[in-house]
Amino acid sequence: MNKPKQEHHQDKPKAEKKVRLDKWLWAARFFKTRGAAKQAVEGGKVHYEGQRGKCSRHVEIGATLIIRQGYDEKVVVIQAVSDQRRGAPEAQLLYQETEESIKQREEATAQRKVMRGNLGPEHRPNKKDRRKIMQFKDR
Repeated sequence: MNKPKQEHHQDKPKAEKKVRLDKWLWAARFFKTRGAAKQAVEGGKVHYEGQRGKCSRHVEIGATLIIRQGYDEKVVVIQAVSDQRRGAPEAQLLYQETEESIKQREEATAQRKVMRGNLGPEHRPNKKDRRKIMQFKDR
């Protein structure tokens, strides 16, 4: 009555493990859900090796990804392949962001902060602020 042991996808060596692009993005913690990763790929927010990505594309080590999230655009090189979502420190081992990408993101963030400073107050006026505004308007 011994049943033959079924081979699971986890038993495969890492070299031949095939992982879909959307699943890898989710495992690497670029997106909270696989659905969000799939939407981003289908929406053209993810480019694989310079071409618009497809969810079903199998990722390979050494491939370059361009991922646009909000205002930021990250250029990452795949270092490892995984289909399991783990903690953030382990997820960061799956990819390496390029130096140029880090520099460009930091510059863009600094530029946005400067531009935001010209917009006005960052919070709603409280009671004291409103009294000052009323006094100013009455003059």
